[in-house]
Amino acid sequence: MTGAPIRFYGRRKGHALSAAQRRLVDELLPELAVADDGEIDLGALFPSAQTIWLEIGFGKGEHLAWQAARHPEIGFIGCEPYINGVAGLLAAIARNGLKNTRIFAEDARLLLPRLAPASISCVFLLHPDPWHKWRHAKRRFVSPENLDQLARIMTPGAELRISTDDATYCRWTLLQMLARKDFAWAAERADDWRHPPEDWLETRYAAKAQREGRSPVYLSFERVVL
Repeated sequence: MTGAPIRFYGRRKGHALSAAQRRLVDELLPELAVADDGEIDLGALFPSAQTIWLEIGFGKGEHLAWQAARHPEIGFIGCEPYINGVAGLLAAIARNGLKNTRIFAEDARLLLPRLAPASISCVFLLHPDPWHKWRHAKRRFVSPENLDQLARIMTPGAELRISTDDATYCRWTLLQMLARKDFAWAAERADDWRHPPEDWLETRYAAKAQREGRSPVYLSFERVVL
């Protein structure tokens, strides 16, 4: 990959992993990890998958594991640099015997350029870090550069689903997305973004936001062929 090195902002680890979590990271993660470099052969990663979905920043992995269990015919790639979150997803994979999930335990921006054009049919970006301060706005994942990459890898008609409980991030996202011609906002009524879609698992982040009086919004965009 060419260009300036990508600088990562955020946590990579929290509290010390338990012995069981460490075993999962040491033994199971190597079996499921997406390679660190080179073009990604999705056919080799998912020989029997009908299509591929991607979750960017999967937190502790509740949503990704839930979707993977509901859709064994779909291949799932999850990106998460926070090792405690990776351990959480690994535990869910082991507990539920999931065979259709692969993990990129790094910044998603390092993965996107390595995916083939029109290879991903759904992308989830759930409760990304809002980076509240204006001087940190360039750190927000929803940016022209990242959206260019998503537009490149997403199939025509693919869904980009974004949720946030931060009003500033919501406005930022809509400003970025509505300025583009390669994505169309799917909402037709206010309730379309005030309430979660039917295939939705409430994550711990969404539950915490609601307890603290912040109502999440659920934004859906369709990849449009120009």
